[in-house]
Amino acid sequence: MRILIAEDDPSFRRLLAETLAIWGYDVVVADNGYSALQILQSEDPPRLAMLDWMMPGMEGVEVCRKVRQKMVEPYTYMVLLTSQQRDEDLVIGMEAGADDYITKPFKHNELRLRLRAGRRIIELQNELIEARDTFRTKASHDSLTGLWNHEEILRILAQELSRAEREEKSAGVIMADIDFFKKINDTYGHLAGDVVLRSAAGKMRSLMRTYDCIGRYGGEEFLVVLPECNLECAAAFAERLRLCVSSDSIDTPEGMIPVTISLGVAASSKDKKKDVNSLIKTADEALYRAKESGRNRVAVALAS
Repeated sequence: MRILIAEDDPSFRRLLAETLAIWGYDVVVADNGYSALQILQSEDPPRLAMLDWMMPGMEGVEVCRKVRQKMVEPYTYMVLLTSQQRDEDLVIGMEAGADDYITKPFKHNELRLRLRAGRRIIELQNELIEARDTFRTKASHDSLTGLWNHEEILRILAQELSRAEREEKSAGVIMADIDFFKKINDTYGHLAGDVVLRSAAGKMRSLMRTYDCIGRYGGEEFLVVLPECNLECAAAFAERLRLCVSSDSIDTPEGMIPVTISLGVAASSKDKKKDVNSLIKTADEALYRAKESGRNRVAVALAS
């Protein structure tokens, strides 16, 4: 684990760095408070820091205070090195955001135990962050395809429609449906059907711009949200999706399965404002016409 030593005394800093290196730490050093703060506010800061209270430019306690003001993840565990003995000074240090302190001179074993406690806290926080992120992903993503789930893609659509209305811009939507999916399940089995869903989803997602979104609307249906995209733009994009999915058969445990999709396209603009339900209904009606016309094609919403 990387650790920052911020200490202006060169001989003490070198001795401390050598000791920590022997204990297995990857040591980063700073000789003043400004340098320490810059390191701790960098893109990939050390997770542990030992800060001398008295340093040129900026004291260690002020470094603690400024780091905590940012309140960013991941958390940095900070230990103040101090010769201060008064209780009120130590309270100041802890209130500034220090996690621990150790008074000079200190015993090596004591320091080692304090740092071990800091490492354990960081490890526990990593586990909590990982669990939180996993929960967030499960709450907002479809477990089979990895796309946004039904609730989240609708929330995104509502957000984009609201933004488009404020900025007087267009927003396109595409309803996509895998053709004859029930027949695929009945013929090849549900495991092969799951592979088809995942693969088709992956193909479509690969074409998305960074600000486009795609979600599993339900069953074999997908909803694509295209910010700043009018009806013509959305129709052209839908055709690209259709060609991408149908270009190659999908490799499943039951063999290669040819797959096509039908797509319905609609859009909201400053002249034709629509809410979430009406826009989806319009795209769904276009999808129905694509199916009725023979599938494996794109149908665009009728003028209204």
